[in-house]
Amino acid sequence: MKRWPLTGPGLTYLTVLMAVPLSLTLSYAFLRRGRFGGVVYEPTIENLTRLADPLYADVFLHSTWIATLTTVLALLIGYPTAYVIAGLPRRRQTIALIAVVLPYWTSFLIRVYAWIVLLSGPGWLNKTLRAVGLGPVKVLYTDAAVVIGLLYAYLPLMILPLYASLARLDPRLREAAANLGGGPWAVFRTVTLPLTLPGVLTGCLFVFVPSFGNFVVPELLGGGRSVMAGNLIRDQFLKARDWPFGSALALALLAVLMLLLFARAWTARRYASR
Repeated sequence: MKRWPLTGPGLTYLTVLMAVPLSLTLSYAFLRRGRFGGVVYEPTIENLTRLADPLYADVFLHSTWIATLTTVLALLIGYPTAYVIAGLPRRRQTIALIAVVLPYWTSFLIRVYAWIVLLSGPGWLNKTLRAVGLGPVKVLYTDAAVVIGLLYAYLPLMILPLYASLARLDPRLREAAANLGGGPWAVFRTVTLPLTLPGVLTGCLFVFVPSFGNFVVPELLGGGRSVMAGNLIRDQFLKARDWPFGSALALALLAVLMLLLFARAWTARRYASR
């Protein structure tokens, strides 16, 4: 009983802001849409069968592609960055980490609008390309702009768990591998990467999940032409006013994310049992 005063606020938070909305979403997915929107309390599975429509499958596949590409690029950029930060003196590590999270001190929307200015026709990107003779390119309102925006938004979520794994790595293990004749690539492949795999999996999950469900970046940087799962769900609630089908889409998105969480947990457990 002594633990209840400490666990009470957290349990209340989870109940009010997670369990209740999730229960409503689950129940709405099995109800009918009203003639003028809203919900009619008549049970049906029509909303779930509509998910098999190739149109919606294409949206989820497109979202998977964009989120996967963003995650891969974040890993390719984030791992070397985290590796360098972990090798700095302690004081400089703090400064570098502050620089990584510094963009989060500014509104997300302001940062996205800044990318619109940078990627637009008369923006700095095309000005730089003209100056070096490569001519203007159209980036804004394309999938490339969406990937750039998502990568910029969620790259810190890749760097931080990678840094945590690399900072805990005993440098003597790498020194021992090098003394046994391993080159830099062999040491990285056989020692550094396997021991930091939990951080890699966590970082990939932290980037993929919000990228998959994001709707602000595709709307602003993609110009509405790059429809992702988040945009589709948002439109069902706010434009089509089809709350039951929007709830079914949200459950499908949640199922995909839960599968990823289970896959990450299974991989980490299998790795830890070795």
